[in-house]
Amino acid sequence: MKHFKFSVSFMMVLALVLVFIGCSKPPEAEQKAAQAAMDAAVSAGADKFAAADLDAAKKVWEAAEAQVKEKKYKEAKQGYVDAKAAFEKAAGAVEAGKKAVADEATAALAAVEAAWQGIEAAAKAVEKKMKDKKEAWIADAKAFGENLKAAKEMIATDAAAAKAKAGELKGVIEKWEATFKELAAAPDAPAAKAEGKKKAKK
Repeated sequence: MKHFKFSVSFMMVLALVLVFIGCSKPPEAEQKAAQAAMDAAVSAGADKFAAADLDAAKKVWEAAEAQVKEKKYKEAKQGYVDAKAAFEKAAGAVEAGKKAVADEATAALAAVEAAWQGIEAAAKAVEKKMKDKKEAWIADAKAFGENLKAAKEMIATDAAAAKAKAGELKGVIEKWEATFKELAAAPDAPAAKAEGKKKAKK
């Protein structure tokens, strides 16, 4: 009888231990689901177009990972569930992010195009003073037109690159703006020669 009671007690203890071990396993299924959601968000372009949401999701993920290391499996399980939801939110925000960047690129290129018209007008005003700079201006003007067209076409496929290209084009504008200001401030060649002759006579 004593042996039977001991066996029953042993079986109960063993059952409790097994239940405890079962509850103490790392939440692998939730971890894998969160990992898959993270990969999907990155593949969708969340790192470019929903960076803030992706960073927030990664923090939740990292907290869950830390809890697993501390064997806080219950908290980690909830953490992975929250991380999965956060990564899904980041993936969902990509389209809105893409539209925002496309709008920014469109506005930047429109501003660049308008500024270039002003540069072309400035070029005409100092055309006679260009001399050795004329070839460089013609080459840059041609390249600018081609790059502007390419950047506009790029908006639909890679708005971020189109926006970066607008920045490059702005640099070309600033270069020629400074050059034309210098040329405009310089005296005309005939006037300079006449002034030189007057000084020589004196």
